[in-house]
Amino acid sequence: MAEKFDAIVVGCGPAGSATAYRMAKAGLKVIMIERGEYPGAKNVMGGVLYRHPLDEILPEFIDEAPIERPLVEQNYWILGADSNVKIGYRDLKWGEPPHNNFTVFRAKFDQWFAKKAVEQGALLINETVVTEVIVRDGRVIGVKTGRPDGDIYANIVIVADGVNSLLAKQLGFRKALKPSDVAIAAMQVINLPPEKIEDRFMLEKNQGATIEVFGEATQGMVGTGFIYTNKESISIGVGTLLSDLSKSGKRPHELLETFKLHPIIRKIVEGGEAKEYLAHLIPEGGYNTIPKLVGHGVMIVGDAAQLVNGLHREGSNLAIKSGILAADAAITAHELNDFSENILYSYHQNLMKSFIGEDLKKYKDATELMSNNPDYFNVYMPMMAQALSEFFTVDGVSKWDKQKLIMDMIKDRGLLKTGRDVYRLWKVVK
Repeated sequence: MAEKFDAIVVGCGPAGSATAYRMAKAGLKVIMIERGEYPGAKNVMGGVLYRHPLDEILPEFIDEAPIERPLVEQNYWILGADSNVKIGYRDLKWGEPPHNNFTVFRAKFDQWFAKKAVEQGALLINETVVTEVIVRDGRVIGVKTGRPDGDIYANIVIVADGVNSLLAKQLGFRKALKPSDVAIAAMQVINLPPEKIEDRFMLEKNQGATIEVFGEATQGMVGTGFIYTNKESISIGVGTLLSDLSKSGKRPHELLETFKLHPIIRKIVEGGEAKEYLAHLIPEGGYNTIPKLVGHGVMIVGDAAQLVNGLHREGSNLAIKSGILAADAAITAHELNDFSENILYSYHQNLMKSFIGEDLKKYKDATELMSNNPDYFNVYMPMMAQALSEFFTVDGVSKWDKQKLIMDMIKDRGLLKTGRDVYRLWKVVK
């Protein structure tokens, strides 16, 4: 008979490794199954990691994890054809422990995080594809893999296999995602000497910054561009809703190359050596696309559960926290020797009561509003840039006349329509 575990974790991203670490530390017999050559092999690019959820289970991680730069500044830019509106915040305290967030390379970080779970006793199996869950009498009892005699059994299966989770779909926990529920991001790492990074972003040694870029970055489509500083490189990318990209007829790498050539962006990447390139999917549907999270003997975490706050560009912290909450439910079930949906449902309840559920509920209609009204990106953002250009240009025209020119822009758009659009936006983010 095949060996049986207390828990199987499918996928070794932040959500899967957080779940495995917590369960293994509590003494559960855990197996982690990763389809890549190693955890993170399918996600080589840089991103932002928030400290708080990981600090909850691994307070020493700051001294151990492969972190690039602690972030002291976060920015929002609205890019015009030859202009830029900037909003940002710098906090030098973020550059000191315990920090707020960091840039990381997922290939390095995911590998490190999975190793921490292994150190607690979890068994890691790489280069193994889980083809389906094994269901008997309405209860998940294990998984099938692509290996010969590859059936593995456990009391609980944690599904952490990413945004396009085939296992969640097989279970009937979610419907097929709509193109407007998913973003596709094209990203690239560009090597630059540390002193150039620090000079161009006005940073001290071992300080980092992020820039989220709207407007021309996505050529009017719903989405953002982004630039993150690493130790000796920057990560640059563009993400748009799959529905918008399909309508445009453009390819992800074309958007990225155009973004890099923008006269303002070009100066940031100038002289850099382009390295890795990757395109990947990001869940953007938020609260309205969260699938069923719990069944008899099974829970769904991280991107597989669509847990991304697209408005704030948060994903890793939601993934890790969801893994912690799922592990806590699994530990309770193990203690009670009851792996029914009724017992595991505490995961769903605690997730919805946490900042994850609260934040996703707060912004539950934002993606749909912006997807259905692209004017926020291709009309109002250029209008804002034009208005500020008028405001800051000194050309002999009185400020009264400049105010009138700005108001005329709004009137040309239609006061009622503009007011209605502003109200709708306020309503979904208030």
